[in-house]
Amino acid sequence: MKSTKMFTLLCVGLLFTSFAFSQQAEQETTVEQEYLSSVEDVIIRELADTDDRDNKLVSLQYIEAAIAGGRTSPDIVYSLESLAGEGISSQARTNGRLMNNFPDVRAKACELLGQIKTEESKTILVKTALADNEPMVVTAAIRSLGGIGINENDEVVSTIIWVQKKYATLNPTSSLAMEILFAYERLAESVQDKSPLIQSISSIASNYSFVPPVRQKAYELLRQLTGVGASR
Repeated sequence: MKSTKMFTLLCVGLLFTSFAFSQQAEQETTVEQEYLSSVEDVIIRELADTDDRDNKLVSLQYIEAAIAGGRTSPDIVYSLESLAGEGISSQARTNGRLMNNFPDVRAKACELLGQIKTEESKTILVKTALADNEPMVVTAAIRSLGGIGINENDEVVSTIIWVQKKYATLNPTSSLAMEILFAYERLAESVQDKSPLIQSISSIASNYSFVPPVRQKAYELLRQLTGVGASR
């Protein structure tokens, strides 16, 4: 009986020791992960803040890998906001010449912001869509806004409608128009006042500056929203 009690106490002791070592190892792993994450954030910010385009692209690669691994942070969002405004909200000039106009950097930043489905990302993308003049960047911003899906008080759809009017007048671009239609389709259920939305889609459908598949998509979307209309 005595030996049985001692054996039981020994087992409990071993379990406690094993648990303690496990907890310590877990804590050490967590601390190490946090340290590596903070180092990565510093690298991302420093690369994003340099004047060199290639460094900014490397920063975006780091960010893409972090997001793919399920990790985001305030530093990552800050860097993406900075990169999305590169050459627009932040400008570097030499003898009056804009030196940091990198549309590919801004477009990629918008794409990655769309994978961080937060109110903050949405706000950054709205600002970018309104401020940028490069169709490829605006297209990426609108694609991401549609993917995020936040449209409180019709803010996002109103932004997209404004962009659609701007480019239909100045530079009708079929790829942008198609992305606008896809975003409208994704956000339609959240729209409170559908009248401006339907007017915007109708203007795309009737604009022969756009290729036939774009106009066809507009007619299909109108039919979905109104229950009337025929494909063209």
